[in-house]
Amino acid sequence: MILVFLLVFLNPLPFASALNQEGLYLLQVKQSLSDQTSALSDWSHRDDTPCKWRGISCNSLTGGVESVDLSNFQLAGPFPLFLCRLPSLRSILLVNNNINSSLPVDISECRNLTTLDLSQNLLVGSLPPSLATIPSLRNLILFGNNFSGEIPASFGQFQRLEYLNLAGNLFDGTVPAVLGNISTLKELDLAYNPFAPTHIPSELGNLTNLEQLFLAGCNLVGQIPSSFGRLVHLQNLDLSLNRITGSVPSSISELKSIQQIELYNNSLSGELPLNMGNLTALKRFDASMNELTGTIPTGLCGLQLESLNLYINRLEGTLPESITRSKKLFELKLFNNKLSGPLPSQLGANSPLQSLDLSYNQFSGEIPVNLCAKGQLEDIILIYNSFSGKIPESLGRCTSLSRVRLKHNRFSGRIPDGFWGLPKVFLLELAENSFGGQISKTISSAHNLSILSLSDNRFSGSLPAEIGSLEALVEISASENGFTGQIPRSLVKLSQLVKLDLSENNIDGTIPEGVKGLVKLNELNLANNRLSGSIPTDIGSLPVLNYLDLSSNSFSGKVPIELQNLKLNVLNLSNNRLSGELPPLYANENYRNSFVGNPGLCGDLDGLCPKINLSKNENCTWILTSIFVLAGLVFVLGVVWFYMKYRSFEKKKKRATVTKWRSFHKIGFSEFEIADCLKEENVIGSGASGKVYKVVLSNGDAVAVKKISGGVKKGDSLSAADIERDEFETEVETLGKIRHKNIVRLWCCCNAGDGQLLVYEYMSNGSLGDLLHSSKGGLLDWPTRYKIALDAADGLSYLHHDCVPPIVHRDVKSNNILLDGEFGARVADFGVAKIVKRVGKAAESMSVIAGSYGYIAPEYAYTLRVNEKSDIYSFGVVILELVTGKPPTDPEFGEKDMVKWVCSTYNQKGADQVIDPRLDSTYKEQICRVLDIGILCTNALPINRPSMRKVVKLLQEASWENKFKAGKDGKLSPYYCYDEEASDQASVV
Repeated sequence: MILVFLLVFLNPLPFASALNQEGLYLLQVKQSLSDQTSALSDWSHRDDTPCKWRGISCNSLTGGVESVDLSNFQLAGPFPLFLCRLPSLRSILLVNNNINSSLPVDISECRNLTTLDLSQNLLVGSLPPSLATIPSLRNLILFGNNFSGEIPASFGQFQRLEYLNLAGNLFDGTVPAVLGNISTLKELDLAYNPFAPTHIPSELGNLTNLEQLFLAGCNLVGQIPSSFGRLVHLQNLDLSLNRITGSVPSSISELKSIQQIELYNNSLSGELPLNMGNLTALKRFDASMNELTGTIPTGLCGLQLESLNLYINRLEGTLPESITRSKKLFELKLFNNKLSGPLPSQLGANSPLQSLDLSYNQFSGEIPVNLCAKGQLEDIILIYNSFSGKIPESLGRCTSLSRVRLKHNRFSGRIPDGFWGLPKVFLLELAENSFGGQISKTISSAHNLSILSLSDNRFSGSLPAEIGSLEALVEISASENGFTGQIPRSLVKLSQLVKLDLSENNIDGTIPEGVKGLVKLNELNLANNRLSGSIPTDIGSLPVLNYLDLSSNSFSGKVPIELQNLKLNVLNLSNNRLSGELPPLYANENYRNSFVGNPGLCGDLDGLCPKINLSKNENCTWILTSIFVLAGLVFVLGVVWFYMKYRSFEKKKKRATVTKWRSFHKIGFSEFEIADCLKEENVIGSGASGKVYKVVLSNGDAVAVKKISGGVKKGDSLSAADIERDEFETEVETLGKIRHKNIVRLWCCCNAGDGQLLVYEYMSNGSLGDLLHSSKGGLLDWPTRYKIALDAADGLSYLHHDCVPPIVHRDVKSNNILLDGEFGARVADFGVAKIVKRVGKAAESMSVIAGSYGYIAPEYAYTLRVNEKSDIYSFGVVILELVTGKPPTDPEFGEKDMVKWVCSTYNQKGADQVIDPRLDSTYKEQICRVLDIGILCTNALPINRPSMRKVVKLLQEASWENKFKAGKDGKLSPYYCYDEEASDQASVV
C-alpha cells in the first residue's frame, strides 16, 4: 500500500479529483497505455466512481469494480498491473489489442480473478509459473500471442481451472503430462504451437470432465493413447495436422458424448474400428489425408452424422447403404481412395446434402435420382470414376447447384434442358464422356456460369447464340465434338473470356467480326474445323493473347500484319490457303512450322513448299557431287584439326587459342590474361552449361568468367551441342545490349579453342540461393532481403517493359540473382532468355531448356507457353524464398511445392509458421505485405498475376504504413490462394 501511495499521490494527476480509489487506479492504467483511438476518453477524474466508464462493470451492491473489459480498443503497452489493485476484480478481458512485452511475474497479485483473457495480443516470453497460484482462476485464455518456451510444470496445480487456451503461440517445449492433474478442466486448447516432437501424454485420459480437446498442429508423434476412452464427457476431439501414427484405437468407441472427431492430415494406418457405430452422438468425422485401409464401417454412418470426410486414404469396398439413414448429412467427401461399386440409390433422399465429392475412385453405375431431393445440393464432384448412364432429369431442377464436375467417366445420352440453365452454376465440367445431343438454348439462364468444359464428347448441332449472353464466362472448352454451323456472333460480347477452344469440330463460316472486344482472351484455338474467309485483323489488337491456333482450316488471303502486335508463345496457321507476303516478324526460320501447308506463301519463306522431284540422272549426278564435296571437306577439316592440335602441343597448353573477341564496354585487360587464369583452383561455381571462374586481373580487379563447352564429346547428341551454342549466342545477344544497374554487366565475350567465354563483373557475395540456404543465411536480415527483392524486380521490370523488343528471362531463380559487396542484387544467367520477337521457336526446344524445377509456372506443364507472366511466377517463388528462408523444394513440403505449402500453412496456422524464424519480428507487418505480393505473383492463372512494373510498385508500397496489411486472423484472402479441386489446369473457379 505504501508503494501505491507513492505512485498515486507523490506523482499526482494535474487536477483536483473527487474520484474514489479504484477510479484513481484505473486512471493510472489509462496513463500506462497508448490509446490512439480515444477508446478511454470517458475515463475522467470528474466522476465520483468509474462504474459508468466504458468497459467497467461494478457490483450493484458494493459498487466495487468486478470486471474490466477493454477488448478491441486498439490499446498498446505493457500489461497494466495496476488492475490487480482492484480488490473486487473478477474478470480481465483485453482481447485483440496490442498489449506487448512479457507477462509480469507478480500477476498472481490478482488474487480474486476467475477469468483472464489476453488473447490476440503481442505478449512474449515465458508464462509466469505463479499463474497457477491464483486460487479461484477458472478461465485462462492466452491464444494468439507470442509466448514461447515451456508450459510451466506448475500448471498442473490449478485448483479450479475449467478453460485453458494457449493456442497459436510459440511454445517449443513438450506437451506436459502434468496437465492431466487438472481434474476440473473442461476445455484444453494447445493447438498450433511448434512443440518439439511429442507423444500425446496418456495422463490426459485422467481429465474425465473434459469436453473439448484441441491439439491440432502440435507436432505430435506416436499413437493415440487408449486412455482417451475414459473421456466420457468429451464432445470435440481435434488431433489434426500432426504426425500421429498407428491405428485409431478401438477405445475411441467409448466416447459416448463425442460429436466431432478431427484426425485429418496425420499418418494413421490400419482399419477404422468396426464398433464406431456406438458413437450415436457423432456429427462430424474427418480422418482425411492419412493411410487408412479397409472399408468404411457400416456403423460409422449413424443417424446424427452431418459430415464425413475420409478423402486421400486407401479405403476400398463400397459406400455403405447406412449412409442414407442420416437425416442431417450435408457433406460427404471421399475422393482419392479405391472405393468402388454403385452409390446407394437413396443417397440424398433423407438428408440436406450440400457437398458430394467422390472423385478419383472406382465408383460405377448411375447418379442417384434423389441426390438433390432436399434442394440444397451445391457441389457434385465425380471426376475420374466409371459412372455411366444419363444425368437424371431431377438434377435439371436442382437450382442450388453451383459446381458440377463429371469429367472422365462413361456418361452418355442427352443433357436435360434444365441442367444447361441452372442459375447458380459457375463451373460445368462434362469433358471426357460420351454425352450427345445439342446445347439447349436454356443455357441463357446460367447467368453465373464461368467455366464451360465440354471437350471430348459427342455433342452436335450449332453452338446456340444464347452463350453470348453469359457475361461471366471465362472459359469455353468444346474441342473434339461434332459441333457444326457457324461461330455465334454473340461470342464477341464475352469481355471476360480468357480461353476459347473449339478445335476438332465441324464448324464452318468465318470468324465473327468484332473479336477485338475479347480484351482478356489469352487462348484462341479453332484448329481442325472448316472455317474459311480471311483472318480478322482485329485479332492483332487482343492485348493478352499468347496462344493462337487456326491450323487445318480453309482460311485464305494474307497473314494480317497486325499479328506482329501480339506476344505469342504459340502461333499455328499451318494447312490453310493463305497467300501473299509474311509479316516481317514471322519471315524467318523460327516460324517455318507455323505456316507449312500454305502453298501461296512459298515465295516468301524458302522451304515451306515441297521441292520439285529431280530426274534419275540429275539425282545421280547430285549424289556423286555431294560425295566428292563431302570428302574434300573432311580432308580439309582433318588438316585443320591436326594443325590446331600441333600448335596446342607446342605451346604446352599454356595459353588457350582465343578468337572472335567482342567487348561491350571499355575494358583494360586482354583475352590472354583471361585465358591463362582458367584453372581448376579458380572455379567458383558450375552448372549444366559449364563452369564459372574467378579471375583476378593484373590491376587487382576481379571478373567472373563463364565457360560454356563448345564441342560435341563422344556420345553427345548434336542437339546438346546446338543447345550450348544457342545458350552462348542468346546470352551474348541479350546481355550485350542491356544497360541497367540491376542486370549483371557483361564486359566481353570470345570463342576459345574448347568453348566460349563470357566475362562478367564479379559479384563478391555470390548468388542469393547459395547464401540464403547456407549457414550464412542469418547474414541476410529483413531490410537486406527486402532490398534484394526490390533490386531484382527492378531488373526484371527493365527486361519486360523497357527493352525493345521485350525480353523474357525464362530461368528466374535465386541462384540466378547475384549479390555484390553491399548485397545489391543483379539478375544474371540469360542463357535461355527469349527475345519476345522470336516467339515462334519450336515448343520442343523450349521444353528442353526453359526454367528450373520449383520455379516453373503451372501453365508451362500443359501448354509449353512461357512469357513475361512465367517470369513473374518464378520471381514470386523467389519472394517466398526470401520470406520463408526455405528452398523451393524442401522435404518439409511433402508432396507440395513451395507455393502450395505457403498457402496452406498461412491459411491454417498463420503467418508466423511461414516467416523465417531468423527474421526480426519487428518487421512482421512489412514481411506479411511482401509475402502477399509473392503469393499474388504465383497466382495459378497467368492473367491474374501483376506485371513486373506493378510488382515493383507493390514492393515499394510495402514499406508504407497501412498498405496491404494482413488480416487480424493471419489468413489469406481467397484472392491469393485457390481451391486446387476447382480445375485440372489451375483455372480459377
